[in-house]
Amino acid sequence: METTEVVIAGSGPTGLMLAAELRLAGVDVVLVDGLPARTGESRAGGIHARSMEILDQRGLLDRLLPQGRIMQAGHFGGLSLSFSDFHTRRPYMLAILQSIIERELDTHATELGAATQWGSPITGFRQDGAGVEVETGGANPRRIHAAYLVGCDGGRSAVRKLAGIAFTGTDATVTGMIADVELADPPAQPFFAHRSASGDFSAVQLQPGWYRLVVQRHDMVLERGDELTFEAFREHFMELAGTDFGMHSPRWVTHYGDAARQAEQYRAGRVFLAGDAAHIHYPAGGQGQNLGIQDAVNLGWKLAAVLRGNASDELLDTYETERHPIAARVLHNTRAQTALMRPGAHTDALRDILSDLIDMDVVRTRLGLMITGLDIRYDTKGDHPLAGRRVPDADLTTADGDTRLHRLLQQARPVLLVLNGNAVPDVERWQNRLEIVTAETHAEQWAVPAVGTVPAPAAVLIRPDGYVAWATDESSTAHLTEALTTWVGEPA
Repeated sequence: METTEVVIAGSGPTGLMLAAELRLAGVDVVLVDGLPARTGESRAGGIHARSMEILDQRGLLDRLLPQGRIMQAGHFGGLSLSFSDFHTRRPYMLAILQSIIERELDTHATELGAATQWGSPITGFRQDGAGVEVETGGANPRRIHAAYLVGCDGGRSAVRKLAGIAFTGTDATVTGMIADVELADPPAQPFFAHRSASGDFSAVQLQPGWYRLVVQRHDMVLERGDELTFEAFREHFMELAGTDFGMHSPRWVTHYGDAARQAEQYRAGRVFLAGDAAHIHYPAGGQGQNLGIQDAVNLGWKLAAVLRGNASDELLDTYETERHPIAARVLHNTRAQTALMRPGAHTDALRDILSDLIDMDVVRTRLGLMITGLDIRYDTKGDHPLAGRRVPDADLTTADGDTRLHRLLQQARPVLLVLNGNAVPDVERWQNRLEIVTAETHAEQWAVPAVGTVPAPAAVLIRPDGYVAWATDESSTAHLTEALTTWVGEPA
């Protein structure tokens, strides 16, 4: 029987990100997928600021930026949301095909030693106190003994079903359709969206010469197994838009609904769920892929810490307590956005009122930070305004020269950052698990989304996922031992 530490089912963005995170920590991984090969299909079409920050923290964003297109605004239910004044180094959305992100993450994970084994669907597993025995099917059935199994295998997750985890929520009421095509007579602007009495239609240029056309029909519901041909998509688009812009040479045509479901639990013993296996929703606001990547980064360092004996099993329970509410919020806001897209005089009136409200900075910022994930705050038990929030990407000077804070996180290790000549706390019992960095900050005030500006701290403990576990503005190290014990593990 083959042995490893973690089996990951599913080689999409979530599974690939998780595999890379584990390999950065030296964890043995088997990454399997039931498909015979990567399809090149791209349901998702962009990433938001928080996901760009996470990818930047691992040194991956520079590979992606030249392959995407910057969009200064997103939307809420089709109503424009400007991100341009948000406190982040990249206050925009990057329009980029999921297939490109998968390709780069695949390269990254493979370089770290986690190549995908295709044609290997999960067909069963058994778990006990010593581990989980995983069975795969396909042309070469195998049995793999691992410490943990993570299902990143999509909305129809075999892992979730085999674990008996309920997937509750609401059924589809509308149908969305996507076609990635070339246009012989493209629209003048690279992005537009329109509403009509029967549905909505939009177009966005994702790459030179290639457009993603989207149709949303409120008067029909296609089931998951129903086929959608290119000609049928063209007819639906023509009916709503009055033109097909000379669409031809489709790369991909698919349909989806607004069913919104979430796993009632993200953990069953040694089995975890992440990405679409844990939550599905209508792709309003472009949040799904971002949600999965952030699931992976939250879970990865925690699994590694437990496997290395640096933390107790209780740390793994924080994956569900932190990530389940975030996904529930996404399901909630996508249901609201779907309601805002429905045709009719009543919805038109609601959209007019909300459009006026979004012109108010407080409303635009509240919705925009939620869509981008920049306002997430985990419960790390601290009362400092940074506690539980993503750490700002502050400009620093260290003994090695000028740098940015997020660059300190490339190895996915906890970082204790001590600033501006303050004394380094006594953390000798944890020093083999920490990166201890002393630096000068270039700014006396740090800008924090959903908070405002705060004084640069004297010291800050940063988790591998970029969230603050502890911070202080003084020389006091009160509660640092508690934070280290909780998030880095019992002292050696």
